[in-house]
Amino acid sequence: MNLILRLLLNALAVFILAQILNGVSVDGYTGAICVAIVLAILNLLVKPILVILTIPATIVTLGLFLFVINALIILLADKLIDGFGVSSFWTALLFSILLSLLQSLFQSFLKGDKK
Repeated sequence: MNLILRLLLNALAVFILAQILNGVSVDGYTGAICVAIVLAILNLLVKPILVILTIPATIVTLGLFLFVINALIILLADKLIDGFGVSSFWTALLFSILLSLLQSLFQSFLKGDKK
């Protein structure tokens, strides 16, 4: 149940950011749910491989290269999903930063409800 709620909150975050940012588009709520599911799968399968392959760059940049990896994951999701579009790398970078902030905000609401 917690997984479904987290996916729905991530889809809500994707939908909100698509409305706010000019270079990001998503086709409705179902498109946002598809984006949330694909991003979860890519973060589970692809991101650990990219993190391991880019350890030297991550160390040199003191961890800031992880933002680049997040942007690449979002661009990969853009290529995989027809109803989702990101105009450029910089838009994907901004989208990934704002998505992380919204996700942590929503997760704090979930943890606050349990207490």
